[in-house]
Amino acid sequence: MRTRFLSGLAVVALAMSAGAQTAAPPAQRVVTLAECVAMALEKNLDIQIRRIQPGIDLYNLDSTRGYYDLVFNLNASQRFNSSPGSPDPNSALFRVGSDSFTESYGPSFTQQLGTGGRVTLNGDLIRRSGSSFTTGYSYSTDAGISLTQPLLKNAWIDSTRQTILLNRQTLKIDELALRSQVMTTINSVQQAYFELVFARDNVRVQEASLGLAEKLLADNKRRVEVGALAPLDEKQSESQVAARRSDLLSARRDLEVQVNNLKNLVGNDFSAWATTALEPADKLLAVAQALNVQDSWRHSMALRPDLQQAREQIERQNIVLRYNHNQLFPSLDLTLTYGHNGIGQTLPTGLNGIQRGNNQFYSYGIVLSFPLSNTTAKNNYKSGKLTKEVLLLEFKKLEQTIIVEIDNGVKQAQTAYEKIEATRQARLYAEAALDAEQKKLENGKSTSFFVLQLQRDLTAARSAEIRALADYNKALSTLSKSEGTTLEKANIGLEFK
Repeated sequence: MRTRFLSGLAVVALAMSAGAQTAAPPAQRVVTLAECVAMALEKNLDIQIRRIQPGIDLYNLDSTRGYYDLVFNLNASQRFNSSPGSPDPNSALFRVGSDSFTESYGPSFTQQLGTGGRVTLNGDLIRRSGSSFTTGYSYSTDAGISLTQPLLKNAWIDSTRQTILLNRQTLKIDELALRSQVMTTINSVQQAYFELVFARDNVRVQEASLGLAEKLLADNKRRVEVGALAPLDEKQSESQVAARRSDLLSARRDLEVQVNNLKNLVGNDFSAWATTALEPADKLLAVAQALNVQDSWRHSMALRPDLQQAREQIERQNIVLRYNHNQLFPSLDLTLTYGHNGIGQTLPTGLNGIQRGNNQFYSYGIVLSFPLSNTTAKNNYKSGKLTKEVLLLEFKKLEQTIIVEIDNGVKQAQTAYEKIEATRQARLYAEAALDAEQKKLENGKSTSFFVLQLQRDLTAARSAEIRALADYNKALSTLSKSEGTTLEKANIGLEFK
């Protein structure tokens, strides 16, 4: 029974091993940095989310403008009145009761003005009939225009115009937020791509390191077999082979992580990339850049989206202050009315009276009102001024933060560039040292311990060199983001309609 159970386990193990051996390797897709940026601009979820907000702002802005839509009104009513008879106090007669029927129709158009006023065109048609109208009907008509215009409070800005202006500023701010998100995403793609190139090259370094250790182990085994080397040296070599296999596994795992990071940035469906392995086509290059702190500061002051957003926030608060200041004034409204009216026993006769203009009516006047203490308006204005002061200080703080960030970024890029040459020299010296020690070992003047140590030094030097290259390219990308020149350097234009 125990033998049968163990045999079953062996069959399962063999099946799993065969399945692992026949599993298809992931498909390779070679991508350039430019291709990754293009894919991110199209499919990155952060950009897609941020891209929607300006559209929402446009709808909100158009919705507010709807306040100025022309409005049509129509009033229609009918009224019947029946009066009972009553005795005449001046005679012995009894007054006969009466009844009346009144129909009223009143169309009008109302238009809100950009000056805060309101214009209304209106007409009225009234038809009366009843026992007191011997000819049947009486028609009363009128047509006129009326204007109401604020002269002080709500004259140069009111709540509607304030909301429209604020919505425009919100649209600008969210467009800048989209620009900032695009720049951030491009920078993230660049950083991830450079890390991916480093991870790929580091795998190659670790593979070469393992190859050196395996070769030394094979050589040591032959030396042990012929008695030219102690068995302890062979064990040291075996230990280093195992350690470097572990380092290679870690490097490959890091490569997989970097591939996933890049996939997450350039796509909106990670599962679609599950069977695809990204292979970077570009190499890490050390292209010298003319770095100037003053030029970088000047670029950032003009191009940084967050700085532009801060300026728009200050302008937004200026709009609020204009409105709050206007609310300090009393309400003084001018009212004007003018029109024609007519009357007749027929509808054409009543309408002709309007057309001829023989019977006119007009009125004009002012309406004044104000709160005696005006507490709300005064405190809103004072609060708005303090809010602007806070925004100005925050703007100054942001400017200073950017200046420090750029100064650090320039120095970081300069240091990273200098490290490239230093690490290159270190790698060359490590290669020469290992070659010399290897020859000494072959001549019996050294031991495996020293060769293995120099192999580790060479591996570290090679990793440090490609790390310096990656850090330099990442530093340039970060500096471009700090300057606000990411889009320009990537040859990407961003326009809003």
